[in-house]
Amino acid sequence: MKTKTVMIGLGCMAALSLASEALAADAGVEAPIRKFADAFNKGDIKGAAATHLASGVTIIDEAPPHLWQGPKAFDSWVADLTKDDKAAGITDEKVTLGTVTREVVTGSDAYVVIAVVYTFTQKGVAMREPAQMTFAMKKLPEGWKIAGWTWTGPEPVPAK
Repeated sequence: MKTKTVMIGLGCMAALSLASEALAADAGVEAPIRKFADAFNKGDIKGAAATHLASGVTIIDEAPPHLWQGPKAFDSWVADLTKDDKAAGITDEKVTLGTVTREVVTGSDAYVVIAVVYTFTQKGVAMREPAQMTFAMKKLPEGWKIAGWTWTGPEPVPAK
């Protein structure tokens, strides 16, 4: 019985090792995600847009109308988010990227899930929303680009 337990343990360790290697297999996959967040936080809309496929993307977010698709999706999302934030009295938006919880790379396609925290001020109150973003990525000759993303999070709460 001990031999079987040891063999199962070794098998699990090998699988975890392969999984961590797969996670770190292409650090370039995460680069446009980090550039997107950095540009967004600086208010650099052109820089943020440049991390997305020029041919069009799909975005799902909590701001209405919640879904944007196609070549103008990113610009439409920015306009709708700006309008929604203004109506809600939201300023000082910032997205902080956390740990990548899943990364699957299959040739020129990738799937990345990353923990995030969205902080902002709403009508003078500091707010916080821990969430996650899921990205679909596409590798082009010039590098990885964002093909689509979703925002998934609970209602924001006052920051402590």
